[in-house]
Amino acid sequence: MEVSAEMVKRLRAKTGGGILACRKALLEAQGELGKAEEILRKKGLKVAAKKAGRKTSEGQIGAYIHPGGKVGVMVELQCETDFVARTESFQELLKELCLQVAAFSPRYITCEEIPPEIIEKEKEIYRAQMVDLGKPEHIIEKIIEGKLKKGFFTQTCLLEQPYIRDDSKTVKDLLISKIARLGENVSIKRFERYQLGE
Repeated sequence: MEVSAEMVKRLRAKTGGGILACRKALLEAQGELGKAEEILRKKGLKVAAKKAGRKTSEGQIGAYIHPGGKVGVMVELQCETDFVARTESFQELLKELCLQVAAFSPRYITCEEIPPEIIEKEKEIYRAQMVDLGKPEHIIEKIIEGKLKKGFFTQTCLLEQPYIRDDSKTVKDLLISKIARLGENVSIKRFERYQLGE
């Protein structure tokens, strides 16, 4: 199978992968762009998993003020080295995260940060809704778990939210792809969102 420079260029534009990685993925996928993108994402997951335990003590704080001055955001993004913190790719990620927080108003970074009492309260609300709709008891728990994952966690957890520029990906997918591209661990340490009058 012949992989053209144009095919590699298109895959690079979509994924941000390196030339050789894109070429190998296209060869493996026999020129199918969607399949090659999936191969790169899986490799990115493996790279990110290997780097996940590494300490992040460098980084930067990014800020964004929405036009009109009614919404402001600060995000602390950490990485392993000061060199990576100054790269264009890291700066782009920080900017994208600020825009994401401004647009979607998450309350937590991960689902694990949500206090158990808040999750229980959501479950009670969903359970009452299901009982009112006359749903059988044996499927209510499955429905509640689905509503938590697809609704509540997606709305409240930054990493679970659909990425503002491509809703086929989550913010977690964006972070993993950047970890693979930068070659070191990157983590969101904290964020604050301010809205006038709140």
